[in-house]
Amino acid sequence: MGVLTVFLDKCTNLPNSDLMTASDPYVRLELEQDNWTKDVDYGYQKSTTKQDDLNPVYGETFTFNIPTLDNMVLTCKIKDDDTGSFDDKLGWCKIKLEELGLSETPMEIERVVDRNVITANGMIFLKLSYSEKEQGAAGGNSGVTDEVDV
Repeated sequence: MGVLTVFLDKCTNLPNSDLMTASDPYVRLELEQDNWTKDVDYGYQKSTTKQDDLNPVYGETFTFNIPTLDNMVLTCKIKDDDTGSFDDKLGWCKIKLEELGLSETPMEIERVVDRNVITANGMIFLKLSYSEKEQGAAGGNSGVTDEVDV
């Protein structure tokens, strides 16, 4: 088993889906192994929500315990947090991890999440790394270890 580490840096130029205020974006990171016969779902993790911000800065780290990078696809969905209704889609992208040549050194990744003709494209900025060493907890935000005084 190995560990995929995803550092969610920021998003820029997100579209606004609200009428009176700016959108409240969050990012949903979904990991799946896209096999010919049977896909394997490794779950999802969700960032914090940034209020009224079309250029949110997150600075959040997420980890996934996975057996390999073969056929792994990370889907990034940016949504607007709406109370009382379904969350609006602001953009998305898919990243084929096997093609990146990931290592323990974080690799900066920029992807378009919303194509625009008149304004700048919506973008997501990540840093991805992969280590062959399994982490103690299965997935979740960066783990914290307890220290014991001797």
